[in-house]
Amino acid sequence: MANTIQLKAEAAGAIDEAGPGLFALSDWMFEHPELGLQEYQASERLTALLERSGAVVERGIAGLPTAFRATIPTNQDGPTIGIIAEYDALPGVGHGCGHNVIANAAMGAAIGLLAVKDQLPGKVVILGCPAEESAVPDAGGKIYLLESGYFDDVDAAIMIHPMTENRVTASSSLVAYGLLFEYYGRPAHAAAAPYDGINALDAVIQTFNGISALRQQLKPDVRIHGVITDGGEAPNVIPPYTAARFRVRSADPDYAWETVRKVVRCAEAGAMAAGARLEWRQYVKPYLNMISSHTLAGAFAGNLKDLGLELAEGNQDRGMASTDFGNVSHRIPCITANLKICGPEAGWHSQEVAQATTTEEGHNAIVYGAKGLSATAIDLVCDAALLRQAKDEHQKAIAGTARD
Repeated sequence: MANTIQLKAEAAGAIDEAGPGLFALSDWMFEHPELGLQEYQASERLTALLERSGAVVERGIAGLPTAFRATIPTNQDGPTIGIIAEYDALPGVGHGCGHNVIANAAMGAAIGLLAVKDQLPGKVVILGCPAEESAVPDAGGKIYLLESGYFDDVDAAIMIHPMTENRVTASSSLVAYGLLFEYYGRPAHAAAAPYDGINALDAVIQTFNGISALRQQLKPDVRIHGVITDGGEAPNVIPPYTAARFRVRSADPDYAWETVRKVVRCAEAGAMAAGARLEWRQYVKPYLNMISSHTLAGAFAGNLKDLGLELAEGNQDRGMASTDFGNVSHRIPCITANLKICGPEAGWHSQEVAQATTTEEGHNAIVYGAKGLSATAIDLVCDAALLRQAKDEHQKAIAGTARD
């Protein structure tokens, strides 16, 4: 068995040397945020760094121009561990979810593992996954990679996420659906002949009102939130077309879909009340709930503690966000480690969080994240019993989900 303590130390040394470059790239991404499926510059800079460092890079995978797979070449067969990179930003707030930190922690982990690649009894791949945020249509890059087979040979996947505290727990997440409602009416002069029109804006407003009334009859974990993406062109024209996007979330997959059906009925009622025609579809593939691995959580937490990081104690049973990493977790063991970059006063999905990625605490999260990822990957490729335990736990969890 490989000397994992020595391998982790060598990887950590390489990460320390790469630190200034990683900080500079993360700060550049903060200054040049790109929305999902539009991360052309970030993807190019990340893959260029990986190639310069010695990784073998495939660009444009799964039919997504900004997605990539980078392989740490090794001389031995063995398990394959995936490290996840995200790099899309949010409209209006830039990297208000800290994906520039996620990406560069993954880059640092790759650099550390490349330094010890000839001693690894297995393989590590960096999977560049665009559009995790559901801010754009057809988001959920991991789902496309999953469907295209890029996780088929991956035995376990790990990633980090910036947050307001340091914590590694096997918490879950909400199932999430994305709905697009489009309403078609008839234009008319809003003053001279409004009675000749069919007001599509009335339809979308009634939909919001119906959903607001619906919330009282829903379970506490349900979240429904939406925006009007097209509300008409001019106040003196009866709007002939409007559109809105909604996200519907719940802890329970069946109840999430039941809620979707109720939300659709609200949209149908709004259209009927206004006399408009409704068309609707899912503008993003469903995000499944996260099945986190207790085994991987323990290994990752142990490595972060070995680095001197203090972790918040106690388990979080469920997060109230959603992620396409949940879809991956239904296929293989997965875990996300949260690393503090700011306090809770910054909120989340905010410009304050984006700014925090450029601070010393934000840069420290990149280094701790990179070292934690590389160390955990080393554990998983070197310790067959640990990986077997993670897989056995995962099979039981999936079987339990199927029974539920």
